[in-house]
Amino acid sequence: MTSNERGASALHVDIALNRQQLETVLSRCGDVHYHQWSYGEGFAFQAVSVYCSSLADYSGQLLQLALDKVSSYENEGWNRMTPDKLGHCLQVSNAALQPFSILTTFSDVCESVMNGFIVILFDHIDRALGFPTRAVERRQITEPVNEPAVHGPREGTTEDMSLNLALLRSRIRNPAFKLEFLRSGAVTKTTICFGYLDEVVNPDLLAEFRRRVESITEYEVLETSYIDDWIQESTLSPFPQVRYTERTDTAVASVLDGKIIVLVENSPMIMICPAFLVDFMGTAEDYYVRSVFSSFIRILRMTAFIIALMLPSLYIALTTFHPELIPTVLLLAIVDSREGIPFPAFIEALIMEASFELLREAGIRLPRTVGSAVSIVGALVIGQAAIMAKIASPIMVIVVALTGIASFAIPHYDLAITLRLLRFPYMIAASMLGGYGLMVACLLTLLHLTCLHSLGEPYLTSLAPFKLRDWRDFLIRVPLKVFLRSPRNRKLRRFGGRRQQP
Repeated sequence: MTSNERGASALHVDIALNRQQLETVLSRCGDVHYHQWSYGEGFAFQAVSVYCSSLADYSGQLLQLALDKVSSYENEGWNRMTPDKLGHCLQVSNAALQPFSILTTFSDVCESVMNGFIVILFDHIDRALGFPTRAVERRQITEPVNEPAVHGPREGTTEDMSLNLALLRSRIRNPAFKLEFLRSGAVTKTTICFGYLDEVVNPDLLAEFRRRVESITEYEVLETSYIDDWIQESTLSPFPQVRYTERTDTAVASVLDGKIIVLVENSPMIMICPAFLVDFMGTAEDYYVRSVFSSFIRILRMTAFIIALMLPSLYIALTTFHPELIPTVLLLAIVDSREGIPFPAFIEALIMEASFELLREAGIRLPRTVGSAVSIVGALVIGQAAIMAKIASPIMVIVVALTGIASFAIPHYDLAITLRLLRFPYMIAASMLGGYGLMVACLLTLLHLTCLHSLGEPYLTSLAPFKLRDWRDFLIRVPLKVFLRSPRNRKLRRFGGRRQQP
């Protein structure tokens, strides 16, 4: 008989046989402990407590006293007490300080032990009691590190799913907020939860999401991003098709806007889907400041988007193919600064961009106390050394620095990575065909975006097809009272009452 077959079989009335088979299934698990003890009048009855010391907070004396207390309520003796009567006595006598579950198979017992339960096996009873006493230390609620804000809430999600769901429920106190659970993986048995607002979410989109997420149940999921490949339409596209957040207010606003949120056990990230291009250009803080400030910041972000994507390629195209478009004084300054540089503009830009990317990656991977210092000092030293060694011109260092600063202004890390990746094909196109190559690269990118979908929805929603009302919350954010309405009081068409959040 295999371990799985023994684990799936029913419990026996013989406690010795139960313990023997349980020790076989949980063999070589050094953190699983067994505590044999007696109870009842004259300590005539046997029981054994099974628990995982790394997960459970074991209080054997408390459980023994509780069972001794409830045993006195049964006049016919403990031998004739059933687990149902035991549960009833524990509730009526108030001896059980927390809820319990009744287990009937070895697989239930093993799963409960691995989930931090204290399981009690009784002699002459073919059932066991499981007490949830999980004692794993969790990170406390703090401000999200990746999504800081000047205005608005400071609470961020943690690795505790139950705590994250409590934070979300405290913001949406309505039974229309549905939460569905499923389990993934035969080994990890990771719990996955997805939530949505009933009668607001698109039914077709919800059905498609269910179909995709249910296909992941046979795989081992360790983090929210593992689900990304099953949700997104194109795994080869550089553009992100789902969005992640650690802010509960952002997640709730997405639910109100008809989106679906996904949480995974032991992961602080909340996945939001579907995600559109315009969603990556805004933050929750845009709705906590006055509309004139929010609109100015959004225009600044859009400018940073263009600079981060096209500035190096535009410089290559102008200096290599179209110098007549550069003002004479500026052209003379560029020619003078490039005097003695042995590389063409493309190779020069490629070297500096690759060096900057290496420094940025090193700054992220190094310890936080030295990472920022290394990246800043490294950029200054390498830039100055490159200029003195005639490897790069001062104007190229300025172009690369402006490009890097612009990419830092993109509020979502996934979109910033996309721009970093697309920057190199744009540079190659500009070095080959100049402005025409740059135009072709832009057209190909636009063609890809128009063909891209997120859970069946167009990726350029709010931009194409063009709807004037959607632009009230895109580049210019009009006052909240103009467009902010309850999702139940607005006529939603696919996702567009538009709009609760960025």
